[in-house]
Amino acid sequence: MVRHAPYVSVEPFHLFRYLDEQAFRFNNRGSKESRINDGDRFDSVMSHILGKRLTWDHLTDKTPESKKQPT
Repeated sequence: MVRHAPYVSVEPFHLFRYLDEQAFRFNNRGSKESRINDGDRFDSVMSHILGKRLTWDHLTDKTPESKKQPT
């Protein structure tokens, strides 16, 4: 089976995101004996972020450290 790239075009601004995704898929591809599909990769990612908390302040870089004024 031949797999084709899922993207019609790649914007240079987002190139690092496309490359990160492909590197993740390659690094988590499994072997001939133990195939890994997209669902398995999804479960793996979810198991690493389950119970973690991302706050709006952290996402927008409004953490207490960034609010401090340089002296």
